[in-house]
Amino acid sequence: MPIKVLVLMMLFVFQHISVTNAEVPLKAAFVRDHQLWLKEGNQERQLTKDKYVYSPQWSYDGRFIAYIDGDEQGEKSTLWIYDTKKNQNYEPYHSIETSSFTWSPVANELAYISGWVLNVTNMKDGRPYGFRNVSLGVTGFEWYPNGNEFIASAASNRLPTGWEPIKLFRIPKDMNLNENKSKLLYSIPIDENDLFAVTVGDFKWSYDGKWVGFLGTPTPSWAMDSNPLCLLSSDGKVFRDIGRMLGFSDWFKWAPQANELAYISGEGRFFVENKNLKIAELEASTKQVEYTPKGFVDLDLEWMSPSKVIVARSQENKSWKEGPVPTMFTSLFEINLGSATQKQITFPKENELDVDPQVVGSYLTWVRKQEEMYKGDVWIKDDKQKEANIWIEDVDFSPVLFKK
Repeated sequence: MPIKVLVLMMLFVFQHISVTNAEVPLKAAFVRDHQLWLKEGNQERQLTKDKYVYSPQWSYDGRFIAYIDGDEQGEKSTLWIYDTKKNQNYEPYHSIETSSFTWSPVANELAYISGWVLNVTNMKDGRPYGFRNVSLGVTGFEWYPNGNEFIASAASNRLPTGWEPIKLFRIPKDMNLNENKSKLLYSIPIDENDLFAVTVGDFKWSYDGKWVGFLGTPTPSWAMDSNPLCLLSSDGKVFRDIGRMLGFSDWFKWAPQANELAYISGEGRFFVENKNLKIAELEASTKQVEYTPKGFVDLDLEWMSPSKVIVARSQENKSWKEGPVPTMFTSLFEINLGSATQKQITFPKENELDVDPQVVGSYLTWVRKQEEMYKGDVWIKDDKQKEANIWIEDVDFSPVLFKK
């Protein structure tokens, strides 16, 4: 009997270990010590050496990672691609300088702006290589969900009569600088006392592709404190000015299965107050609901499901008026939109803060940092498990998770 009991106990222990140490079925590109790394499950490997990497992006099928090789002074911004199939870094064309690039949603084509020219890569031996010109005069862009067209913006200019409208165009990827192929989608009237922006960008499509959200950027000093958040229907017939927020692209996100846009509203460049989660429901008229309790600020967000939103929340600090900007010690909260209940779900230690929540399937990740440290560790939690664990240590920035 004792032997049987011991065997049963050992089987139980081994089963428990196999569950708690099960490989995480996620893939992430991340930056450590300025180099590009890849994390697949519980295995990680370094992909670059002697570079200064930032802004990695996955191709639609996960084979390629595009990234910028820069420098500490911000004077260099060269586009590179890592091929996970051939385990090779390469330049799609020699010395492409850009800070705005994005993959097609349906193919391994990479579009980018260089010198106000929108370009798209060609294909050679099954991977992006070379390029062709699409359009001149582009300041911001995004692929349409069909992968055959772009929404592109042209900046406003200051005229003796005032600021001219910002123009949005719908252009095919095979435009080849033929201006006759472009279509004016919408002109945004600019008013310094109402909707003020010089350029627009950070385009994001709703789940069904019927709406696109984007941020306006005013003149530099103004943009530090307030940026208009706008919506446009895909056919250009309906435009809506939703509200004002800071110019952080991660601070507005579409719901996964509804035309609802969550964003962190509030003007003022400091995080100490007036940063509130709002959700805009696009119906006949836009309805907005605020979820941040009084006395708190929300400083990031992510949709956990169609009915749950995760926010990085801290207490307000209205007593601060001058001197070094105080650190806002955020932890993650889960908001149930159906019941309107809210609960804290992460508990960082003193002088720690949890930031950058991301969701893939049932997995939630975030970065935990210490005060005044730019590096941190990536934590992960399966919605089916109670405990969270460190997944990636010592990252420079939040990782980029591969999402099909």
